[in-house]
Amino acid sequence: MTRQSYAVRIWAIRKYKGARKTTYTVRWAVEGNEFPKTFATKKLAESFHAQLTTAAREGEPFDVESGLPVSMARELNKRSWYEHACGFVDMKWPRASGRHRKSIAEALATVSFALFSTTRGMPDRAELRRALYTWSFNTAARASDPEQAVSRAVRWAAANTVDIADMKDPVVTRRALDALAVTLDGKPAAPTTIARKRAVLYGALRYAVELGYLDANPIDRVQWKVPKTTEEVDRRVVVNPAQARRLLAAVREEAPELEALFACMYYAALRPAEALHLRESDLFLPNEDGADPWGELLLTGSTQHVGAAWADDGSARQDRALKHRAANATRPVPACPDLVRVLRRHLAEFGTGPDGRLFVPRVGKFGRPVAGASSASVSVSTYTRVWRAARKAALTPAEFASPLARRPYDLRHAAVSLQLNAGVPATQVAEWAGHSVAVLLKVYAACLYGQEDAARRRIVAALSSSSESEGPDETSPRIRHGQP
Repeated sequence: MTRQSYAVRIWAIRKYKGARKTTYTVRWAVEGNEFPKTFATKKLAESFHAQLTTAAREGEPFDVESGLPVSMARELNKRSWYEHACGFVDMKWPRASGRHRKSIAEALATVSFALFSTTRGMPDRAELRRALYTWSFNTAARASDPEQAVSRAVRWAAANTVDIADMKDPVVTRRALDALAVTLDGKPAAPTTIARKRAVLYGALRYAVELGYLDANPIDRVQWKVPKTTEEVDRRVVVNPAQARRLLAAVREEAPELEALFACMYYAALRPAEALHLRESDLFLPNEDGADPWGELLLTGSTQHVGAAWADDGSARQDRALKHRAANATRPVPACPDLVRVLRRHLAEFGTGPDGRLFVPRVGKFGRPVAGASSASVSVSTYTRVWRAARKAALTPAEFASPLARRPYDLRHAAVSLQLNAGVPATQVAEWAGHSVAVLLKVYAACLYGQEDAARRRIVAALSSSSESEGPDETSPRIRHGQP
């Protein structure tokens, strides 16, 4: 927020007659800081001098930094929503992951449609959205010239958005928030999507406050609530061990080179991106004749597929740190005997990619790694296609139509739920899964089976022991309803 003051002093216009031309300088001071402004003609100087004098006489505060009356400073510093949104993207870009960059662009493109000052001459909505999403709100793309269709849409958008100062109007701010609550086809958006996009809009407006274009974040003054979201895992997606084994067997029939990928998600509760990052050097498998059949996986990062347009190096794949961890952090995870067997089989049958990755693009009957793909990993589209086929083959028609294990990520939910229900302490499960204990219990509360039955048994036992007693002690006072 800019500092303002009423301590203003304005001097008479100073005339300077030089060898070639005469200039006129207006001088004034705000809180003792002097500001000069020189004009080529006396008429221009008098006009500006009159503006300053009128503002001071009418009691308008002056901006201490620029020295101008607040109304003039605001006009001088006007910035359109489009210009500000592009600046916000540029500020966030260097430190944001590819996935977060996409999320920012999607949110800003959505809200921009509510902040156009007119619809006159507006390009096709799909064309305009594409221009905003792929070019305007992509710092790397803006370094190159846009194609003709994009250029036309960008020019229109740049010239027809409201000023960022207009967001002070609650009607404008509410309109922007309401735009987040619907999808492109006009249907209600998912609560998690609304919350994510609102966070981006809030951040963009907070950046405007930081730069001095707004005095406060206007969202804080609007009574608009994000629809309630549930962070709990839907217990309907959680498979039991028998169902999980059927699914893994179906994957082995469909694409045997990916069985170990899904096995890591189920048996070790790995996120898909963490499993894709695994290399042979991260596996610590026991000797086959050893006494302890358990192994261990050392997670060192995650591999995100975000698209080449959102990555710094133009690669569709991005290696990142573990979620919510420092860049060099690691996380050890136990590998149960079932997972050890699957990983041994994978290494024996398929080996690794040139850089030691377990799950790389493969071709041919024997699943050889694709030539030249030394640092590539299996694409999301590939493993999701295999998963859909495995679900159809392994599940009954009723199970297939249900949410049961609809996404590969649901295998991780099943793994964490299994560990909790097996009685593994929540602190240990949280450590293995890469969660805090609070988040773990909040997310998986609905998947904890057996708690109700145990509670009921305790109540029955307590009532039974009471009824088997010989009656009240005659030496103790009798207690009746309504009497002490």
